[in-house]
Amino acid sequence: MSQDQNAPSLSSAVDTKIIPDLSALIVAEGFESASRAILNYLHQEFGFKLWMTTRTEGDDWIVLQAENHGYDLHEGRVYPWSETLCARMLYDEGPRAAPSVKDVAVYAEAPLCQSLPIGAYVGVPMMRGDGSFLGTLCAMDPDPQDVDVARLVPLMELLARLLGIVLDNELKAVAQQRLLERTLEAAQTDDLTGLLNRRGWEAGIALEAARVRRYGVAVCVLVVEIAPGAEVDDALVSRAASCMRICVRESDLLARIDGSEFAVLALECGAMGSERLGDKLKAALEAEGIPAAVGGAAFDPIDEISETVAQALEAKAMDRAQMIGA
Repeated sequence: MSQDQNAPSLSSAVDTKIIPDLSALIVAEGFESASRAILNYLHQEFGFKLWMTTRTEGDDWIVLQAENHGYDLHEGRVYPWSETLCARMLYDEGPRAAPSVKDVAVYAEAPLCQSLPIGAYVGVPMMRGDGSFLGTLCAMDPDPQDVDVARLVPLMELLARLLGIVLDNELKAVAQQRLLERTLEAAQTDDLTGLLNRRGWEAGIALEAARVRRYGVAVCVLVVEIAPGAEVDDALVSRAASCMRICVRESDLLARIDGSEFAVLALECGAMGSERLGDKLKAALEAEGIPAAVGGAAFDPIDEISETVAQALEAKAMDRAQMIGA
């Protein structure tokens, strides 16, 4: 058993007096602060080396906050959702509490168990106010637990419900804020295309990078250069802008950052989505008779967004070299 020596046994009654205090904290401080307080409380009371709140986006499982006491894992880390124990828990393939993971075949065989030492697991879903899935509140320990881990589940379900509602409300508020920001972009707009200019692009990606770190939304950056090595006139630039505008979503950022160069920040789009969107942009432009070099990179929240842009530019330069060389 790997519980902290000072942590009370799970066999004792769960002290529910903490709930009113945590509820007040959630209302007063918001999701991130409440999440950290809850994870700290759960670790202090019930042990386990790792407590997390996570978010899922497509096939990405993103660690939002973590109370970590021994795992090689950082906040912002992304794992394939399909490889996690939480995915199996959500689809009722395994129990919400597994004091010995090796005794639950569907958990023991999960690919995540090959990269992380998981002897015990407990996890519950974190839902939006409308009942749709957001992520999980979960815990892991390298060693099996010889206590009644199942007694934790009702408390975790209540805390996850509170956190899910607050996170959902904050995400809705962010969406409204984005709409407001879009109405204030006139000074950051390219006159020829109506897209963001470089100033608008840099301001926009800085805002979104901060949101990604807080809420775990997967994003990627793509850079597109039209007609590499050729003269580009205003008509061609305008046609390319119109073509790309059709390919991206309203919530994405699309900018003209140089004479023949465009950039996209695609929200809720990880590494695989980046490749698909790059192919889509390139094919759409070529269908309009506009050759294009395209490069993309997924944003890792532990990096600076400028590093991701630089990676996308480097990938675009490689594609450009291949095109011109051909």
